[in-house]
Amino acid sequence: MSVAAAAEAIATDGVVAIVRLDDLSGAVPLTEALGRGGIRAIEFTFTNRLAARVIESVRDALGDRTLVGAGTVLDAETARIAILAGAEFVVTPVMSLQVIEMCQRYAIPTVIGAFTATEILAAWQAGANFVKVFPASAGGPRYLKDVRGPLPQVRLIPTGGVSKDNAAAFIAAGAAAVAVGSNLVDPKLVRAGDWDALESRAGELIDIVRVARGGRTAE
Repeated sequence: MSVAAAAEAIATDGVVAIVRLDDLSGAVPLTEALGRGGIRAIEFTFTNRLAARVIESVRDALGDRTLVGAGTVLDAETARIAILAGAEFVVTPVMSLQVIEMCQRYAIPTVIGAFTATEILAAWQAGANFVKVFPASAGGPRYLKDVRGPLPQVRLIPTGGVSKDNAAAFIAAGAAAVAVGSNLVDPKLVRAGDWDALESRAGELIDIVRVARGGRTAE
């Protein structure tokens, strides 16, 4: 999938699922459940030492049915490991020019973490495909709307504290998509193997985003 196609898939669906778990043994059925609910973009964070192996196994199992990304990427070396494992997009919690450069070398889209207007613009000018506003809970939808005022061209993805209760407000404030972690991928549900519940949560969130967009699929 090309950079443009991968980026548009994220924007079209409007939701990125963040998988930050100690146990990733259920990664394939978890990804399948989220996919049945309508979420294609799944981010496995490198806070788990097996993240690269899991990215590879999920891609092998599901192929083009999903868009598998690497999260919590702190440096160019980790970005390259993720890309070689098959990551189709790379996410950072901080503004890293080195990660952007590495991903551009391999034609992989990036979601680069930033918070202040200066950081957000710097990440965008450096070539980030999206800017991850983190932690979004610190400013809420109003902060996102204020940033979008002078920077309407930047595709923003609020992350951190996003849930079904505020996702619509973030979309209304101008978010290109929302990224949701434990409020979607509940560790208790994963441990129980309750894939039906996860599918339901994914479907509910996708519907919330679609309604917030007025029925549109992308901005």
